[in-house]
Amino acid sequence: MFLTVPDGAIASLAGEVAATDGIPAMVAFVHCSGALGLASLAPLAARHDVGSFHPLQSFPQPRPPEAFRGSLVAIDAGASGLRRRLERLARDLGAKPRGVEEADRVVYHAAAVFASNYLVALAGEAVELLGTIGWNESEALRGLIPLMKGALDEVARRGPTSALTGPIRRGDVETVNRHLEALAGLDSGSPAGKPRKADLYRMLGQIALEIAARAGLEPAAVGRVNRALTRNVAATRGRRPR
Repeated sequence: MFLTVPDGAIASLAGEVAATDGIPAMVAFVHCSGALGLASLAPLAARHDVGSFHPLQSFPQPRPPEAFRGSLVAIDAGASGLRRRLERLARDLGAKPRGVEEADRVVYHAAAVFASNYLVALAGEAVELLGTIGWNESEALRGLIPLMKGALDEVARRGPTSALTGPIRRGDVETVNRHLEALAGLDSGSPAGKPRKADLYRMLGQIALEIAARAGLEPAAVGRVNRALTRNVAATRGRRPR
């Protein structure tokens, strides 16, 4: 039996179900959380096999079974028989089972958040930026989605290090400085408390610079870009009206 409820409700639901009479011991219970381990099902583990089955896929709304095809499913189970059944279920859905044990669940799930939720957040930032120059959301998405898909295709084909392009990969300090100046100008007119676009650019730029260095950007260029990304950070943060 699958307990498909939010993470915060799994343990309490497991307790309620464990207190219910008449459930045969042969019934196994499985949650679909990415971050939680089997300890959340502890009230049931005394009489039942317990496991987890987390599709590494995005479900903002109901999707057909075909959505599982080609996806990874993180699996854990307290009994080898249940583990085999969950692995078989994943394969029957066209997915690829992968064991992820309790100690690794949080890091695994954080990686999923970076790859999915934060990708959506970055798309939202890009759409908002284009909105400042007069594009509506539909126009922005029509321009940005092919770019994002193309970048992901290159990551799939070549890996992140070889797929990186753009001004930081080229060591183009002048363009980076122009970006930061423009973003600081937008930030100066933003409401207090709103995340600063220049800060986000700097943070992600540092990560991109590490990748660029691994990809072969010469050390002198790495140093120039790093100075551009870290120069006058405190001063630019002080520009916002209070």
